[in-house]
Amino acid sequence: MRTNVGLWIDHRKAIVVAVTEKGEEIREIISEVEKQPRRSGDSPLKGAYESHQVPADDSLQRTFTGELNVYYDAVIAYIRDAESILIFGPGEAKEELKERLEKNNLGSRVVGIETVDKMTDNQIAAKTRQHFAKSQ
Repeated sequence: MRTNVGLWIDHRKAIVVAVTEKGEEIREIISEVEKQPRRSGDSPLKGAYESHQVPADDSLQRTFTGELNVYYDAVIAYIRDAESILIFGPGEAKEELKERLEKNNLGSRVVGIETVDKMTDNQIAAKTRQHFAKSQ
C-alpha cells in the first residue's frame, strides 16, 4: 500500500500525517529536548556559585544534541515505510531531519521541504492532502 507522509516539525514536536488509500492518520511525536539548555546550580544572587556546580557549555550542547538524535530517530522510525515525504516547519529541524534521512538512505523519498509557521493539525493534514493530490 502506498503511503505519503506530510511532516510538520520543529525541535519540540512533530505532527505526522500519513495518507494511504484507506484514509489518513495523524500522529504527534513529542520531543524531550529542552529548547534552551540551562545551566543548573545556584544563581550568584541566591548563594554559593562554584564552577564545578555548573555543567560546561559543551556538556549542555552534547545533551541537547543527544536528545535531538533520540527525537529524530523516533520520527524516522515512524515514517520509515513512507514512499514520499513532504517536510515542513518553521526552523532548522526540517533540514536536520532531512540530513538524518539521507544518512539512513531515505533521502530520496523526500519530495519537498518548505518553511511554514505554526499550523493546526487540520491545516497540516490539508496541506499534505493538497500536495499529494497534485503529484498524482
